[in-house]
Amino acid sequence: MENSYFKVDDSLFDITERYPETLNVLLAQGFSQIAEESKRITFGKQITLKVAATIKQISLSAIQQLLVEVINQNKYNTDKESVKGIITGRKDIRIEGLLPCPVRLPLVEKLDAFLDDFQKGSGLTVETSLQAASMGLDGIKNYVRSVTKEDDLSDIFLSAGFDLFFEKDLMGKFMNKGVFEDFSDFESYNSDFQNDYLSLKDPKGFYSIIAAVPAVFLVNKNELKGRGIPQTWEDVLSPEFENSISLPVSDFDLFNAMMLHIHQKYGDKGVEGLGRNLLVSMHPAQMVKSERSKTDKPAVTIMPYFFTKMVKPGSSMEAVWPKDGAIISPIFMLTKKSKRDKIKAIADVFMSKEIGELLSHQGLFPSVHPDVDNNLPADNKFMWVGWDYIYNNDIGSLITKCEGLFNNAVK
Repeated sequence: MENSYFKVDDSLFDITERYPETLNVLLAQGFSQIAEESKRITFGKQITLKVAATIKQISLSAIQQLLVEVINQNKYNTDKESVKGIITGRKDIRIEGLLPCPVRLPLVEKLDAFLDDFQKGSGLTVETSLQAASMGLDGIKNYVRSVTKEDDLSDIFLSAGFDLFFEKDLMGKFMNKGVFEDFSDFESYNSDFQNDYLSLKDPKGFYSIIAAVPAVFLVNKNELKGRGIPQTWEDVLSPEFENSISLPVSDFDLFNAMMLHIHQKYGDKGVEGLGRNLLVSMHPAQMVKSERSKTDKPAVTIMPYFFTKMVKPGSSMEAVWPKDGAIISPIFMLTKKSKRDKIKAIADVFMSKEIGELLSHQGLFPSVHPDVDNNLPADNKFMWVGWDYIYNNDIGSLITKCEGLFNNAVK
């Protein structure tokens, strides 16, 4: 993977010296030696990035991608309004939300190129605040919670997860008023999302989905200790894996999606089983290298599909796509019905084949676009909580309930 920031033969010291924001990424990969300034200088000068990847048995291209993303994110965050997620309301069209870190920059670049021509041709002005998902939804949620009038809302929202879009005091308070409408022209989504129980397209026509973040298993075969490799969600919830599972608890979008899906399929006992089986909470980048931990080695980690590609071939770690389907955290888009004539062309960009391929091929976030090849085997199914479950339940209250069940079961 080529980039304009650093070479694989640059030392860890040189990279962190030029881009201090990369230090946390390297620490997450286990390079605790560079946490102290003196050792960052001595140890860091002796180790190149290429050698570091070999030492830690991680994919060189994957670690490069993470470093480039954090550098790019820091560059974009020099715009203070964008960092704070402030939408001023002085422009004709406002776009707001969070984008998955691995694809945020190339997606924003493609959108910016389109908007340059769009603004010149239409005479409309556009304001965007599309932050990295790692920034969290708190700022946007606080803003939406304070809004009472449709005109004060941004015109397009994007984000993975359920919190923002379904809680009653957030977007839920606008749904029954018919504020949002799905502008996508697809009769059905990508065939990868079609099976006996899966229907991602909103039957009420309020929500659009552009892609999904799948949760899969990463199994440390050295830690199974006579247990079989888990193949289903029921397997990882069983007492057999008590105190053996690592979860991305801090990744709220995916973690909440997991809890809702498990509750929908297995009830309270399923969520309690997830909490009982929790050994440790890790960032996905830490999960990949957990086989080298001296303590708290999980037998199974549950993580976004993207991070499984960091696993080096030949290691004891094996990625497993659940036979009953990878739980998904959809990347939702909301578009204002009243602004259709002004924003339809922008919504079409987000739903385009080009963006779908970017999400799918660069980020491993399978696209719903019918013409995108997500490069998935035919037997790789998805698990979807279902629109009936969403519309017949108070999702915000369910998330709170599941958090309580989970936390009470954690030992």
